[in-house]
Amino acid sequence: MRFSILPLAIGLLPFASAVPLEKRALSQSDIDTLQLALYLENLEFSLYTGGFNNFDDAAYRAQGFPPGFRDNVGVIAQQEGIHIRTISTVLSNNGVKPVPKCEYTFNYTDPISFVSLANMITTVGIGAYIGGATNLTDNAELLLTAGSIVTNEARHDTFLRDGLKASPFPTPFDTALTSVWAYNLAQMFVVPGSCPQDLPIIKLPKLNNTTPMKPTDIQTPKDGGATVSFSWDPSTFFVKQNDGTQLYIALLNQVTMISFVPIAKTPASSGSITVPKGVAGVAFAALTTFGSGVDLNGLTAFGTLAGPSEVVLG
Repeated sequence: MRFSILPLAIGLLPFASAVPLEKRALSQSDIDTLQLALYLENLEFSLYTGGFNNFDDAAYRAQGFPPGFRDNVGVIAQQEGIHIRTISTVLSNNGVKPVPKCEYTFNYTDPISFVSLANMITTVGIGAYIGGATNLTDNAELLLTAGSIVTNEARHDTFLRDGLKASPFPTPFDTALTSVWAYNLAQMFVVPGSCPQDLPIIKLPKLNNTTPMKPTDIQTPKDGGATVSFSWDPSTFFVKQNDGTQLYIALLNQVTMISFVPIAKTPASSGSITVPKGVAGVAFAALTTFGSGVDLNGLTAFGTLAGPSEVVLG
């Protein structure tokens, strides 16, 4: 389903002013981090606005969500709008044009598939804020504001997971994402060519998670053991690989922990893995030739053949 950003039908909250931030010179690192955050906030605002406007309360209740769930989806949309206003104000006050919204496509058809998708997308936003925090260490005011936003995003995700009758907190740590990985994860929801302004971030070859997944599958958190299948297009790799090259799936989960799992290729452009014990909640997968010895920065810079792809385990 394709949605434009629609106005909310009801005013659930008074508009909150953007967090006041002193005008000061932003470093290029600050600007890059804020622009990515805004890019993702625009995506989330469109998602939640659609989830509010496209289904009424009866539709949510018919699929097992409690009374008032839809209203809280509207509250989340409004809060995402406040995040957009805050970040845009910081950029504009420092002479930087905020990145505008794109057009988006979301593959949900009913409230439960919307909430499941929102869990996935919100998790990407959380990971981007965590990973981006290291780029704001020279600006305490921005770091505090980003920290206050990411805790709000985590509350949104807890609400979504509770609505799905899944564990609100499946792991003791959330997962950090680099800007490259977060940006590429967002691309599956962006209509190609629709962005008035692309970010100066490389777009990687796609890794498709082809595992059939129902929203009810996440109701019991899994700690390893799940079988996950992927497909990819070798012709898109930046570095050509021989057919006999052993490939691995690098699973990023909980802060920056990476598990490398050999992938059984059937045929050369698809394969599956068994998720190792210790990987739970939401993980992010990349196809690589490395079986060990490379961290997230290395995977981002040179180690990713295709990906990342999001894997929801519970």
